[in-house]
Amino acid sequence: MNIQLIRKANMVIDYSGKKMLVDPMFSNKGELASGPIPAKDWNWKRNPLYDLPISVEEIIKDIDFVFLTHLHFDHWDKAAENALPKNVKIFVQDENDKKAISKLGFTNLEILGEDSNFEGVKLSRTKAQHGKGFILKLAGQVCGMVLQHPTEETLYIAADTVWYGEVEKTINAYKPEVIIVNGGDNRFIIGDQLIMNKEDIYRTHQAAPKSKIVVIHMEGVYHNTLSRKELKEFVDQKSISNSIIIPEDGEKIIL
Repeated sequence: MNIQLIRKANMVIDYSGKKMLVDPMFSNKGELASGPIPAKDWNWKRNPLYDLPISVEEIIKDIDFVFLTHLHFDHWDKAAENALPKNVKIFVQDENDKKAISKLGFTNLEILGEDSNFEGVKLSRTKAQHGKGFILKLAGQVCGMVLQHPTEETLYIAADTVWYGEVEKTINAYKPEVIIVNGGDNRFIIGDQLIMNKEDIYRTHQAAPKSKIVVIHMEGVYHNTLSRKELKEFVDQKSISNSIIIPEDGEKIIL
């Protein structure tokens, strides 16, 4: 298994010989607006905060399929729409997202189920909760995915979710050896967290102490509040640094 973090939630994952692109956001630094609500510190910086570490051409080269966890601007943007071939295989979470992507001219779409398959790789839709409190209604629906194949360890992509009961249920049901969590503790000036914070990441480790946990979705957009530096200090304090991987943009992880 080879996981390359591109930027924020965007990854390229080689799994059992198949190359998957997750949540492509290809816009240049500052090309997108900050958003409808200021960040926790009244930050209105334009998105994304950094340029891509490698070229779009390199990112999409030899991609077998795409997984879109949901269609927020920081997971799917106009630049990705323009870059990807219209016949590329795309897994989406529901009928609404399928219709939205279909209207853009993409023709090879499938709604991810609990027992989907791509050329021998089992793909299972998992539940996710994109926030807490009233902010959850604004954030909308999102899903994660579990990948399984006899030649690979089980991989769980939790996506944009906080720690809650369904994440624990997924861990208990699939017993993934590798878990990818979105851990930037994104917040607006109003409302609670939108994705995992450092305490949620610790709870994930406690639920799966033998698993490798890869933390992404950090420092890429204006409303990220948890930095890599702060998370590294936290996992050192908890003495779990051997289990938590915090990649830099562009970094490849071989597991």
